[in-house]
Amino acid sequence: MLLYIHGFNSSPLSDKGVISAQYIQTHFPDVHFEQPQLPSCPHSAMMLLIELVEKALQNGQPLRFIGSSLGGYFASYLAEKYGGRAVLVNPAVKPFELFDEFIGPQYNPYTDEHYQVLPIHKQQVAEFNTEVILHPDRFFVLLQSGDEVLDYRQAVHKYHCCKLILESGGDHSFVGYSDKMAEICDFLFLDK
Repeated sequence: MLLYIHGFNSSPLSDKGVISAQYIQTHFPDVHFEQPQLPSCPHSAMMLLIELVEKALQNGQPLRFIGSSLGGYFASYLAEKYGGRAVLVNPAVKPFELFDEFIGPQYNPYTDEHYQVLPIHKQQVAEFNTEVILHPDRFFVLLQSGDEVLDYRQAVHKYHCCKLILESGGDHSFVGYSDKMAEICDFLFLDK
């Protein structure tokens, strides 16, 4: 299974989500590709992801992840706990430290959902923190220094022992993501 995990206030309909789905469908149509719309509640989101991962393991499928932003944070937890390989795109490293500025009403433009970020959501996100990467061989990290949402230096520090590409400029969406799809799929062993 290849599980694409979108970020905060995003969806599978984001540019990276659409590019990933189309590329996998075109080049690896036999790969079991999952791309759920995550609930806005972090605990509910992780429970959905764990359910998909455990089902894949029961079916004997290898685990592969692509995680963007908060999705990269979730993918780190899943790859460390369950195994598999993960590509992280401008991943959040300590998103719980940023939650205070989002507490209150939120709107997801992809799903047209209005919802509330609550103080408990900060605690829920913190539960899935991977302080130290114990299996660096499982991770490929794509960063751009122009990320206007997250401090890329946190990810450089956390994932320094992993395969890592740091590009100058760009932004949080990761400019040129489509150009990295072949390398992403090679790292995820999608041809095997």
